[in-house]
Amino acid sequence: MKKGIITFASLLMISASAFAQMTCVVAHRGYWDTDGSAQNSIRALVKADSIGCYGSEFDVWLTADKKLVVNHDADINGVHIETSKAKDVLAQKLRNGENVPTLEQYLDQSLSLKPRLILELKAHQDKKHEEEAVLAILKLVKARNLEANIEYITFSKEAFQNFIKYAPKGTPVFYLSGDLSPREIKEMGGAGIDYHYKVLKKNPWWIDECHALNLRVNAWTVNKEKDMQWCIKHGVDIITTNAPELLQQLLLEK
Repeated sequence: MKKGIITFASLLMISASAFAQMTCVVAHRGYWDTDGSAQNSIRALVKADSIGCYGSEFDVWLTADKKLVVNHDADINGVHIETSKAKDVLAQKLRNGENVPTLEQYLDQSLSLKPRLILELKAHQDKKHEEEAVLAILKLVKARNLEANIEYITFSKEAFQNFIKYAPKGTPVFYLSGDLSPREIKEMGGAGIDYHYKVLKKNPWWIDECHALNLRVNAWTVNKEKDMQWCIKHGVDIITTNAPELLQQLLLEK
């Protein structure tokens, strides 16, 4: 490697080393529980940046006519995203008055912000359509030179495997469903587990097992102080929450 050139792999190594030093805060669906914001809105991404979150999580679907859009539920205002045209989905309003954003709009906004993008691809009913979504996401991310600032999460085992297969080597990909052991995740090529905190409470040894395997441990969606404290005490690397400012305060008091 030539002196002075920072490669994609180098950036990933730098990012990974940070996790050994502190618990990181991810705003769930952006920082939406605040004035003027809404879940998965552009405003929520900007607000997550304004309070210094490590990352901002958001959800992605592929419409019937192959447009990537940002929304949590499979339906919005009665419009089923996966089987509807983009024009019908994008016409829908969020709680704060914004229209449903496209992934392009979301990525473009992120270019001027600091938080890492925690992109959740929702499990699609049509797995071929879901694979097309993976490929389309990776293409958009590459075109904007955001490969070193994004992590992928999904409940879909197929999407998990496809992100590992198609993304640049070393891209952080996490599985959400909670039904695979750390060793299985390692063997599949994942970066770690991103499980509901109740799954981790039932299997606390998984945290140490992940770290022994050089995997990261993420917990979602942790909103109560007592649960945040449990995750911090047990060495969870990343905590996804609807109350990012509360979690930040607890980490400052450590």
